[in-house]
Amino acid sequence: MTAPHTAMLPLSGVRVVEFCTTASGPFSTLLLADMGAEVVKIEPPAGDGLRQWPPLNQGYSENFASLNRNKRSAVLNLKAPEDLALARRLILEADVVVENNRPGVMERLGLGYAALSADKPSLLFCSISAYGQTGPRSGEGGFDLTIQAAAGVMSVTGEPDSAPVKCGVPVSDFASGLYAAFSIAAMLVQVRAGGRGAHIDIPMFGCTLGIAALQTSEYFGNGRSPVKLGSAHPRNAPYQAFQAQDGYFAIAAGNHKLWLDVLRVVDRPGLADDARFLSTTDRARNQGVLKQILEEVFTRQPVAHWIRAFNDAGVPHARINDYEAALADPQTQHMGWVQPLELPNGQTTRTFTSPVRLNGQGFPIRRPAPALGQHTEEIRLQHAAKDA
Repeated sequence: MTAPHTAMLPLSGVRVVEFCTTASGPFSTLLLADMGAEVVKIEPPAGDGLRQWPPLNQGYSENFASLNRNKRSAVLNLKAPEDLALARRLILEADVVVENNRPGVMERLGLGYAALSADKPSLLFCSISAYGQTGPRSGEGGFDLTIQAAAGVMSVTGEPDSAPVKCGVPVSDFASGLYAAFSIAAMLVQVRAGGRGAHIDIPMFGCTLGIAALQTSEYFGNGRSPVKLGSAHPRNAPYQAFQAQDGYFAIAAGNHKLWLDVLRVVDRPGLADDARFLSTTDRARNQGVLKQILEEVFTRQPVAHWIRAFNDAGVPHARINDYEAALADPQTQHMGWVQPLELPNGQTTRTFTSPVRLNGQGFPIRRPAPALGQHTEEIRLQHAAKDA
């Protein structure tokens, strides 16, 4: 996969200072860095806590590496006046600040938006927090689990009548990071057109509700909270995972034509006239019994048989892949999404790069994920030279 030259990347020349830990903030700046932004990650002397998360490759966290490529790391003790002054200078020289501390922390350090925007009106200052910068819950902390719980995700995840479970992917963290990166990119257009900067407030709670548009609209429409359906869909059927002879697979017959295609594959044409299944709404209402009927057929053949059959019929389908299988998928390989990544300890691992392509080209790994404070002296010397 050919990668565009750094100077051609859409955010080339944009300077970002990150005061973030763990996932939501680092993911947002990773997206900016992949697009060409120059990101300086400010870490406390103990480092981003994600550095301690396994799996560890000879002492270096692969979790951390996955979210911090294309960045530089500087260790600053913000309780020390000289480091605090350097942090302020870095911010005033930057286009964007991203932080995911609790509301008020940056203000107490003298690094809040109000104080700094007076000196730099074009500054974009993005704050990611659990519940937002204002309001009755703004002082609360939160992690992906608690936000999924508060925002309703856990109420619709899992099988009916099962105990609460979270989504297996940290959707609250990463949705918030996506909202942050999108908002920053949108505001950069305004700033580059001569407009003022802004304080961007990214509440994880709100972002998680935002990506639940189908669930919130269902509640607004009928006054009932959505419930757990396992892999099933509240408005489409057959549209879920089904058991075959040797495992499970999924099909998504999202319209009437596809429903008729499913019937041809399973050789059950009479179901087309069954009053329980005449419309999409009928099938969704009776999807429990429909699942039983279809699985009587599906369990007679292995998964591979049904994958071939539904592929030939043009019905959207998929194996239930684990991550080993998903990362080895021919489409993943074709797109070149898995790339080698050098760690600061000299070891080489692999990482999943940006899935986005511009004019058929992916994005380069310009820098490996940094060691803790790897660029501290470089950054200090740069500013010492400016003062000389």
